[in-house]
Amino acid sequence: MVVKAAHLPGPGETVLGGTFFMNPGGKGANQAVAAARLGADVTFVVKVGDDIFGRQAVQQFGQEGIDISHVIVDPLNPSGVALISVDDKAENCIVVASGANAALMPGDLYQAEQKIRNAALILMQLEIPLETVEYVANIAAENSVKVILNPAPACDLSNALLSKVSILTPNETEAEMLTGIKIVDKESAQTAAELLAENGVETVIITLGANGALVFHANHFDWVPTRAVKAIDTTAAGDVFNGALAVAIAEGQNIEKAVLFANRAAAFSVTKLGAQASAPFRHEMN
Repeated sequence: MVVKAAHLPGPGETVLGGTFFMNPGGKGANQAVAAARLGADVTFVVKVGDDIFGRQAVQQFGQEGIDISHVIVDPLNPSGVALISVDDKAENCIVVASGANAALMPGDLYQAEQKIRNAALILMQLEIPLETVEYVANIAAENSVKVILNPAPACDLSNALLSKVSILTPNETEAEMLTGIKIVDKESAQTAAELLAENGVETVIITLGANGALVFHANHFDWVPTRAVKAIDTTAAGDVFNGALAVAIAEGQNIEKAVLFANRAAAFSVTKLGAQASAPFRHEMN
């Protein structure tokens, strides 16, 4: 649920906003839709509430061509909801009520395990319980399936989990939370990426918004630029990046080309309002 306003409110401040709209969101959902629109064969494992938001979400996933056979309806918890404010500079602040997302536990995944084992790639986020992320990462590692982990919202991650992650994709804020290193320039970004790689991650990609992305892979740094665009709403830009990255990696593109493709998709997304609504289709990318 989004409100546009001239500026984001401070503590105790009420701001009279302008446009209000509702748009399907959630990190996992945004990434699944972005990947599907860009041509991937997507199976989405998710838990939603038995409410109007959950029913609308499942219908939307089906319309996007996503395999919804592993969508779980939770009779006890409501669907996750995000309250978002967007200012005139396209910056946003978000408060999330996790609802059913927080109830997606390892025991819910039994029927999805074969899909996980046979996947070309697994893309996960941290809006579900960490133990579920770790459980899926273990299955993926046992079956040599690549894992992209978008560590958002950031929290402490064990080396055991990081060692099973093929690609870690924090933004600069999340990289700071994971490493304690504030990203202020190229040198600090490189230091943070090296530290994350030392914990077992094969490839670290720190996304830097309009400054592109830093890639650390095989002890080598690459700075991958993005296109300059007029940003309207940055909501879900990181999710579009991750969905596009997953598509490119699954298609066999090398890491630099995959990040360039993901940067293009993310740049496209910030020129449109909304979360899933802003994800580009493949023909638009072309």
